[in-house]
Amino acid sequence: MHAFPHAPSRLRDAAARSPSLIAAIALGVGGLVGTAAAFGPIYALAGLLALLAGVAILVSTEAGMISVFAIITLLPFGTLPFKAIITPNFLELALVGLSVVWVLRLLARSDAYGLRVTPLGLPILGFVGLTLFSLVLGARGMPDSLTLHNYAKFVLSVLLYFSVVNCILTRAQARMIIRALILSGALAALIALLLVALPDRLALSILVTLGRIGYPTTGRVLRYIEDGPGTGLERAIGLSVDPNSFAGMLALVTAFALALLFARRPLLPRGILISVVAILTLALMLTFSRGALLGLIAAAIYLAALRYRRLWWAMLGAGLLGGGMLVALGLANDIILRLFAGVQLQDQAQQMRLAEYQNAIAIITRYPVFGIGFGLAPDIDLTAGVSSIYLAIAQRMGLVGLTAFVGLAAAWFFITLRALRQMDEERAGWLLGAQAGLVAALVVGVADHYFFNIEFGHMVALFWGTAGLGMAIVTLPDEVTSSHARNRV
Repeated sequence: MHAFPHAPSRLRDAAARSPSLIAAIALGVGGLVGTAAAFGPIYALAGLLALLAGVAILVSTEAGMISVFAIITLLPFGTLPFKAIITPNFLELALVGLSVVWVLRLLARSDAYGLRVTPLGLPILGFVGLTLFSLVLGARGMPDSLTLHNYAKFVLSVLLYFSVVNCILTRAQARMIIRALILSGALAALIALLLVALPDRLALSILVTLGRIGYPTTGRVLRYIEDGPGTGLERAIGLSVDPNSFAGMLALVTAFALALLFARRPLLPRGILISVVAILTLALMLTFSRGALLGLIAAAIYLAALRYRRLWWAMLGAGLLGGGMLVALGLANDIILRLFAGVQLQDQAQQMRLAEYQNAIAIITRYPVFGIGFGLAPDIDLTAGVSSIYLAIAQRMGLVGLTAFVGLAAAWFFITLRALRQMDEERAGWLLGAQAGLVAALVVGVADHYFFNIEFGHMVALFWGTAGLGMAIVTLPDEVTSSHARNRV
C-alpha cells in the first residue's frame, strides 16, 4: 500500500492550477546549480532533497505533517545554507508551507473541508494573545529583531495544533503521521547512539560539517557531564545540539511508542515496537537527563494505572534488563551516582537550578500579573531564564499566563479522557499514546524549560503538535460508523 498513491496526479494538477509552483520549481533548480558550484555536490544533493520536500509539502498535507515531525526530531536547527538578516530554518519553512496549503485548501473547497477549531481552539488563540501582550509589554512596545524572530517561531509552533487537527481527517492519515513521529524519533535515537559509539574526534568532525546549515562549529559541539573531553561521560545529543532538549523529545516519543506497544491493536508489529522503545530508551538514558527519565517513568505509571496493568511487570523487567546492560557497559555506577547527586542537590547542575528558581521567584514576586515578556530582565539584579516551563511561563507571562497554560493542559486531558471511554481499541491506543507523551512532557517541564522557550521552537511544536494529534484522534469517526459509510458508498 503506497502512502501517496495520487502524488504524481496531485503534482500535475497543482502545477496546472498554479504557475507560481512551476516558477518556484524553476528557481529551485537554478538554485541547486548555483549551490553545486558554490558549495559542492554534497550540499547540492541536500538542496535537491529539500526542494523535493518543499514540492511535496505544496501538494500534500500528509507530506507536510511528516516533514514537520521529521525536522522536529531529526534536524531541528537546520537553516538555509546562506546568510540573511533573518535566516529562516527548515522547521519554520515547513510550518508555514503546511499552514498555507491547508488554509488555501479550506478557502478553495469550503464545501468539502470545514474549519476545525475544536473546544480548545479559541482558548489556545487566547493564550497566544497573552504571549503577544507580554512580549509588547515587556519590551515597552519595541522588541528587538532577534526576539521578534524567535517569537514568530514560537507562534508558528503553537499554531501547529490547528494544522494537525485540520489535516488529519481519516484513520489512514492518523496512522501515517503517528508512524512518522515514532520512526523519525527512533532514527534520531539511532543517530545519537552512533555518535556516542564513534571516537570523539570523528563524531565531532561529523557534527561540524553541519555548520553550513546553521549548526555550531565551535565551542561545546559534543557535550559531557560537567568534566571536559577525556575525563567526563559523553552525553547523547543526536543532531539536537542540546542534550536536555534532545532528552525531552525522546521522553515524549518514547512514552507514545510505549503506549502503542501495549495497545491491543498495535500500529506497527510488536517486534518493531519493542526495538523502537528499546532504542529510544537507551538513547534517553545516555543523555543523562534525570528530568527526562522521570518524565518517561511518570508516563509509564500513567499508562499502567489507567489501562495497561501488564506494564507494571514490563517496567520491572525493563529495569532489571536495563540495569544489567548498564553494568555490562560499565555505566551503572556513573548513572547511579549522578541520580543520587541530583536528588541530594549536590552536583553543579542542580545547584545552578536552585539559583535559577530563586531568581525566577524574585521576578514573579516583582512582576506577578503579566511577567517581564520574552526579552531581558528589566532589573539589573535579576536574570531572565529558568529551567522549568512553569516558572518560565510565570516569569515571562505572569501568573495570568501560567493559569492559562495549566488550564489548557487540564482541559485537554479532561476532553480526551472523557472521549477515551467511548472509543474503539485502535483509536484508544493512539489517544493513550498522545496522553502519555504529554504526561512525559509536563513532568519533564518541572526541571526543564524547552517546551516553552522561544529559542527552541521545535520543542514547542512537538508539544502542541502532539496535543493537536490527540484532539484530531478524538474527532475521527468511530470504526463502526466508518464501515457503515463505506458500505453505503
